[in-house]
Amino acid sequence: MKEQIRKKRYQVELGPPKHDTEKLEADLELFAQKYRRCLDSGYTVGITDNAMGLLAFQGAETIEELGLPVKPDQVMIHLNTFHTKENLREILESCVKLGIRYLLIISGDGSDRLPKLQPSDLGVEGQVEAVTAVELIRYVHQQYPGVFEIGAAFNPYEPADHEFEKLERKLAAGATYVITQPIIEKNAVVDEMIRRYPGLTVFVEAWMSKRISLLSEAVGYEIPESTVFDPLKTLGELHRLYPTCGVYLSLLGFKTQYHLLDGIWQ
Repeated sequence: MKEQIRKKRYQVELGPPKHDTEKLEADLELFAQKYRRCLDSGYTVGITDNAMGLLAFQGAETIEELGLPVKPDQVMIHLNTFHTKENLREILESCVKLGIRYLLIISGDGSDRLPKLQPSDLGVEGQVEAVTAVELIRYVHQQYPGVFEIGAAFNPYEPADHEFEKLERKLAAGATYVITQPIIEKNAVVDEMIRRYPGLTVFVEAWMSKRISLLSEAVGYEIPESTVFDPLKTLGELHRLYPTCGVYLSLLGFKTQYHLLDGIWQ
């Protein structure tokens, strides 16, 4: 997969339209334009799953509804634990039908409008109190052996011992690549992860919004409001600091930033 990183360069995060949108047709058309542009550029599309607990259309169903092409090495579907067992099966079957091979499995953000997978749904009742990414990774591999490449999240802002213990369980369950939370500079915990797991495929997440306060809220890591932050300059610095890693781009500006990406990756 490291060679695929070099070839694909970036994973670009895309959010499908939300269920409560008042301009569904326009949102679908915009999603399709961004999706096709990423594939044409050779980038991988990472499609979110009810991001921030907000109910949205699911990635595979959106691709199918719009008749969009699927290049197996350039589409990654996020999958979290806030689904019914039936809906989980529908998502996975759609991925198989469309030829989507890459999943990013996370515990996810919930809300009152979203159901939650129960241990009994995955056949692990009595073993765990709640379904996490670990149980879902293991379940998908058991139900679809050899079908998917599964990634997991890594949060360098959590207590390091706790986060490394979770990572061990995710890898033991079958995760083969990792995407970090956004970093804007050299990060000692990410460095330690790379040192501990030299064969692991790692994507560092780059925060592409100029609103640094949003990043602070998202990761629970206090960043002074006075911090001067240039997303494109920071992206170039991440390439220099982590040359063996791929980069996951969140909140990328398609009008203002996308056309500048070619000149940044060295």
